[in-house]
Amino acid sequence: MTLTINDSSITSDRTAHTARHTPDRNGWEVSWLPGQTLDRNTAITAMVLADTAAEPDLHESHRLWPHIQSWAQELGLTAPDAIAQAAKPHDGIDHRQEPATRQPDREAAD
Repeated sequence: MTLTINDSSITSDRTAHTARHTPDRNGWEVSWLPGQTLDRNTAITAMVLADTAAEPDLHESHRLWPHIQSWAQELGLTAPDAIAQAAKPHDGIDHRQEPATRQPDREAAD
């Protein structure tokens, strides 16, 4: 497990999930927690969870489970929810809703 932490990004050698600094939102966004703005320390915690979720045979009797519970709680999640979300593959697509750019068709409304 290796996290690479820079001024503007956090990456892992075991997961495709990333965290990036978002100055316009005054915080950090983590790929497996889209739409949430975190502080730097919480983003690191989220990336530790994502990295840990890549471990095979992760279950409640795993030696790291007490730590996973604590990290998840810091994010406002339960350990099973955090692991389930962080274990999902990162597709690199921003799934946030884009504002409509097209004007409604006036003829279709008539």
